[in-house]
Amino acid sequence: MSKNYWLDLFTWKTWKEFLDHGGNVSGFRKRLIKVAKRVRPGDYFLCYLTGVSRFIGILEVQSETYGDDSRIYEDDIFPVRFKVKVIYQLDPDTAVPIKDLRDKLSIFRNLKSPNAWTGSLRASPAAISQEDGDIIVAAVKAAVTNPIHKVYDEKKLWHRPQKYHSKLGPVTIPVDEKPEAEPKAETEGPITHEEIQYTLLKLGSDMGLDVWVARNDQNKSFNGNSFKNIPNLRVQLPRQFDEATNRTIEFIDVLWLHGDAIVAAFEVEHTTAIYSGLLRMSDLVSMQPNINLNLYLVAPDEKRTRIFDEISRPTFARLKPPLPQICKFIPYSKLIKEVKLLGSKVKFVKPEIIEELAESCEDKGH
Repeated sequence: MSKNYWLDLFTWKTWKEFLDHGGNVSGFRKRLIKVAKRVRPGDYFLCYLTGVSRFIGILEVQSETYGDDSRIYEDDIFPVRFKVKVIYQLDPDTAVPIKDLRDKLSIFRNLKSPNAWTGSLRASPAAISQEDGDIIVAAVKAAVTNPIHKVYDEKKLWHRPQKYHSKLGPVTIPVDEKPEAEPKAETEGPITHEEIQYTLLKLGSDMGLDVWVARNDQNKSFNGNSFKNIPNLRVQLPRQFDEATNRTIEFIDVLWLHGDAIVAAFEVEHTTAIYSGLLRMSDLVSMQPNINLNLYLVAPDEKRTRIFDEISRPTFARLKPPLPQICKFIPYSKLIKEVKLLGSKVKFVKPEIIEELAESCEDKGH
């Protein structure tokens, strides 16, 4: 009878803690108990090192799942436990990069976007197909027998998401991934994330509003125009909420403000495969369901269908209030065209003009 394969996610820190504790117990979060109960002795855990995206080991399951709140890991309990045995073990520099297997693994086939494969690696334990499991085990075994040292980014190895306090308990805040490629405008060449941010910042400022750019983008510029030099750019936001909510708001791409009131919040969904902007908005609604914000997703025209598909997912559509009800879509072409048409008349325009460009995400005709 063939064994089953399961993904086992580790950071470099938790991998070291696992080994330091003896390398014979692997733990998972309580919410994944239903999946864990499907794991049987003799199955294999495929150990994936996040940050550097490499397979670093193979564990054989030695027991049924059991509960244990004793400390193995510093940052979390991971009380859903298994007794395990290390079958193969590598170091970060000899571990198998998942992209070395992209021509073999099924998770890389028929991708809707270049990074869509990462959706299979977001939580563990998660079932891995027999085909993919056999390939990964063979690759790790070969790397143990004939190790090849491959350079990796030390910063990514040690990257750990920072946690913030909220009413829901400790939470992490999603930050944008680096873009892979610039989408093309229909007539005028490439459009950049910075161009859209600058356009929104300048539009808000020209209408007499205060504006805010995401904290991690404050040193950016477009066509030699530094974001920091935009009139009415705020250097601090009003601290109206708990730490996690305030931190989430600080990383929204662009905000328009009138005094301490946030008039509109814009997330520019450029080329990232996982919509960090949608996640931020979702987090915001989850932490502050009564928050009164006009939310907008600004994206390339060709991403309209993907935006609507993503926002309709249960994780967003079942929020209270549902994200599709309170978030609207603005295509790049409409925004850029409108700003050009306004020209010097923009100072006489009210912020409500943005509503004329926006499309409800509840529309069904996508």
